[in-house]
Amino acid sequence: MPADRPDALPAARRPHRLAGGQPGLLAPGATTDPYRLRLYRLLRTDYPLGYDPGLGAWLLSRYADVALALTDPRFTGYPHDGAPRGRAPVPLGLCRGSLVCVPSAAAYRAAEPAVERTAYVLARRIAGRDRADLVADFCRWLPAGAAAAAAGRSYPDLSTGPRGALHRRTGGRPGDCAGPTALREHALASFLANMLDDPDLLAAATAGEGAATLLGRAWAETLRRDPPVQIVLRRTRTEVAVSGGTLPADAPVACLIGAAGRDPARFGAPDRFDPLRPDADPLLIGPAGCPAALLGRLEAEHGLRALLTAMPGIRWADGFRPAAGGLLTRGPRTLLVRPS
Repeated sequence: MPADRPDALPAARRPHRLAGGQPGLLAPGATTDPYRLRLYRLLRTDYPLGYDPGLGAWLLSRYADVALALTDPRFTGYPHDGAPRGRAPVPLGLCRGSLVCVPSAAAYRAAEPAVERTAYVLARRIAGRDRADLVADFCRWLPAGAAAAAAGRSYPDLSTGPRGALHRRTGGRPGDCAGPTALREHALASFLANMLDDPDLLAAATAGEGAATLLGRAWAETLRRDPPVQIVLRRTRTEVAVSGGTLPADAPVACLIGAAGRDPARFGAPDRFDPLRPDADPLLIGPAGCPAALLGRLEAEHGLRALLTAMPGIRWADGFRPAAGGLLTRGPRTLLVRPS
């Protein structure tokens, strides 16, 4: 049967053409803020399965479908995004799914002193200013220092200099999750934005016996609500039934992590940042033992503590409100604060 005939197309694709109302993922404005445009909400409710020709992939936006694609053996890695095939970790959260990464909690606990020291050096440097941008002055430097420590290199030089040069000096082995730091920058910026937005939560997370636990939950909640990677690509091995129809075999599939993490069918009040939510789910934050995930949590916890120690009165600059941007990867571009 000729492929260009309508009845030759998979059943799920026919009613969900862009011309029929399905929003394109790469449509103007979508790459800036798919949440504000309600793009993810529209896809979840009206187009749970559809083909996006601009992206060249089938879109899955509901939590149940995304969870299936991330865990079911009928799906495998998609070669164009560097995802591994077979039993290797799925690239998710801060994990890039590298085949050469060897998770080692002991190795990254050993890096903790350097992460803590780097955070305090950066925080003290910011403390004397009238105004600072935490993205440019803190989030971009702290992961680079952590990467140097994880790679066994000497303590990085934090003197002013090109960000790219520091990254080249501190990067890990090729393909190592812990080497590239851009995703950790986005995640750290989102974490700081969420915490600084809630003074009561900030106070509770930095004092008392349960502070460390609350910080860990706040970090995990950030990765659910504001994932640094919004889309994970997979491929079907065979036909798979999902919401809205059936995915064909050997088809590229775009798992919309940003949409699944805010699916009201899975999470209560999904747009609210709530580290104490009873329906927390570790699936969407990636493998807990990934080197990048371990470093990311260290950077978030020690970074926040260092900022509050050096600047106990830190607050948003007058008139500033944090706003994230991006579709494939996402995070605040600036975090303007008054250190005191």
